[in-house]
Amino acid sequence: MHAHPCLHPARRGRSCLAQEIVVGQSAPLTGGNAELGNDIRNGALAYFKKVNDAGGLPQGKIKLVTLDDKNDTKFSGENTNKLVKDHDVVALFGYASSTLSIPAMPTVIEHKVPFFAPFTGADTIRKQNDYVYTIRATYADEIGKIINFWGNLGNTRVTVLHYDDTVGKQNFETVANVLKKFDRTPVSVAIKRNAEITDQNVKDAMASDPQVMVVTTLYAPAAQMIKRLKAAHRATMVTSLSFAGASQLAKALGPDASGVSVAITVPTPRAKTVPVVKECDEAWIGAGHKEPMSVTALESCIAAKVLVEGMKRAGREVTRASLHRSLSALGRYDTGGYVVDFKPNFRHGGTYVGMALLKPNGEVRD
Repeated sequence: MHAHPCLHPARRGRSCLAQEIVVGQSAPLTGGNAELGNDIRNGALAYFKKVNDAGGLPQGKIKLVTLDDKNDTKFSGENTNKLVKDHDVVALFGYASSTLSIPAMPTVIEHKVPFFAPFTGADTIRKQNDYVYTIRATYADEIGKIINFWGNLGNTRVTVLHYDDTVGKQNFETVANVLKKFDRTPVSVAIKRNAEITDQNVKDAMASDPQVMVVTTLYAPAAQMIKRLKAAHRATMVTSLSFAGASQLAKALGPDASGVSVAITVPTPRAKTVPVVKECDEAWIGAGHKEPMSVTALESCIAAKVLVEGMKRAGREVTRASLHRSLSALGRYDTGGYVVDFKPNFRHGGTYVGMALLKPNGEVRD
């Protein structure tokens, strides 16, 4: 890290408030997952703006630098290098999936950079290194909630739409493990990542005749599959993992959203009685957004609040090392109705899982 200007004798004191605390992000701002990427960026920006407008932190104002990775792992790796080496970030924030996060890990380890709040519940990212901090529940937590919900209603004929890769197969296996208690085995419909749903995928899904389809993909293929099934009058109950993005899926489905539910890892943006939801909604409006805040933007705003709390506790200067220390020691922190709990040697703080219904007008209702 460069010598901090505030440490220069002539700069100590009030003038140090002009210092910037730079946070880096690689996210899909264009391409197939752009809506999710932009929502993650905008949710964090809204919260950082709120903090900065109130005078910033004692150590300075927060700046978020976001580079577009187009949902491509090659770019997420390159962007991470640029952010750490050229922009001198104190933390990396809000990568949009475990697939986009993994290429960042060599740089994270080499430069000891806190890697905060990736938008994934995949085990692969949690098992990487001591610099990864997550604030959301695991996919296993979500799948447990979904399968128990439907299973207890007697709906145990389950088909899983998943990617034909490590994380996708892991999600399928998790569904299979939970379904064992109902003496059932799920049917797999595996699709290629970053590809359209094929006619064969649709045939396989229809042939499995599910009572419930569990979706573990992004919103675009999920919406394609649901629309194709409805068009063929083979409507089935559908519940998606949070990974799809509840608001994004609702928007992509439009009138076909009825009967579709999604696991969510934060309260719904409509839950204004929850203090942190109200706070983030006010920050969102304060940042000039006219459209309602999405579930993704809300999660990102909450994550930004937790990161800021770590910064507040980092001491006189926010560095990678001081932030890593303060986040590791954060313990139980209630953001205002959403609790994270970081323990020594356990940096995965979130356990919240709810289920929300999607509405044809794009709303997400719990």
